[in-house]
Amino acid sequence: MSAPAQTTPGVTLTADPLIALRQVALRVRGQPVMAALPGGFVTRRKGHGQDIADVRSYLPGDDLRHLDRGSTARTGVLHVRQFMDERDRVTLLVADFRAPMLWGLKRAFRSVAAAEALVLLGWQAVEEGGRVGLLALTGGMPVAVRPRGRARGMLEVIGGLVTAHAQALNDPHSLPLDVALDPVGRIAPRGAEVVIASGFDAPGALHDRFADLSRRRYLHLLRLSDAEAGGLPRGRYPIRLANGRRLRVAVSGKAAPPPDISTISGHAALRLDAAWPIDQLAQRLAAAFPTDRVP
Repeated sequence: MSAPAQTTPGVTLTADPLIALRQVALRVRGQPVMAALPGGFVTRRKGHGQDIADVRSYLPGDDLRHLDRGSTARTGVLHVRQFMDERDRVTLLVADFRAPMLWGLKRAFRSVAAAEALVLLGWQAVEEGGRVGLLALTGGMPVAVRPRGRARGMLEVIGGLVTAHAQALNDPHSLPLDVALDPVGRIAPRGAEVVIASGFDAPGALHDRFADLSRRRYLHLLRLSDAEAGGLPRGRYPIRLANGRRLRVAVSGKAAPPPDISTISGHAALRLDAAWPIDQLAQRLAAAFPTDRVP
């Protein structure tokens, strides 16, 4: 790739803008969510963790070890504590940097927008106490980062994204998506959330792959599009196919944008547009992935 392309914003990934997305994720998280799109979660449930959910009057059968001394002493009536259900939430972010993702018409490549969306979700996950890992799919060997918590974990994920994207730009080949996703089952533990950001081009046999992942994990799909492609002026445009063949495509004019939610191999996919500004991208994700969610 030529030197000018290597420094063009929206074409390459660098660490600093991805680290700065933490502030965007925190800001949007504090805003009211106006819609509950598919992919959301219910609030945290009561269970056997260490964080207190509430204090209530004792009922026959309650564990006496959970008596709340303060409330019992003040009221003269037995009270017990209830606790939040403590879960080791692991989120595996899967970034598709294969050849079909390395293009865009306006703000950024679809691969760059995919990385931004995943980083926004990753920052939210670690702020909520979870652990985050990465699998970045390239034309060659994928880049994997084992799940870790806190900011240090996200910095490792961001480093992996930057490294993998640079490799993809220098070696823009592609495997079928179902084949590229093979390592997910070895990296994501049982009960983990798996978030795949892709255009789902050259998918291969995804139905069986998704069925296997959904059996023991919680699968979420982000479909990266570029709606500007449907808004090109009328005309004939030269394109080059992956095999090197060149041809011209006739465009009839402005087309309707694709739906916000589509289905891929039986699973709902949330559409994100690579042309959207970061704040719009963050707000769409905040609606689909509310805070304090439980799979």
